[in-house]
Amino acid sequence: MGARKRIKAEQLKEARKSQAYAKLRNVPTSPRKMRLVVDLIRGKEINLALDILKFSTKEASRSVEKLLLSAVANWKEKNEGQRLEDANLFVKEAYVDSGRILKKTQTCTAGTCAQNSQKIQPRDDSRG
Repeated sequence: MGARKRIKAEQLKEARKSQAYAKLRNVPTSPRKMRLVVDLIRGKEINLALDILKFSTKEASRSVEKLLLSAVANWKEKNEGQRLEDANLFVKEAYVDSGRILKKTQTCTAGTCAQNSQKIQPRDDSRG
């Protein structure tokens, strides 16, 4: 590796050290409902965002709160020895995408077929 590449790689490594991210997959909630909750915390400080999620009445706020706590834990793992209060962390980016789509075919008359698409949402068996 050349000198310029090494310097650039070290700069990128330092920039990534200050960021932490987490992903949440296979949540049985519609993206539209989840976006309402995510829009509440985008751009807010971590402590304020956690308070908003804790006192929100929406079902999706539990999943987003768990995701945010995971991102904070990832940041703590990267930056050992630094305090969370001194870091001034905030939610820089948060977005929601739709889930997977299962495509099915159904046979019709005269040898043709029709295609159906169904969104896959796993069942939540941990209901309390």
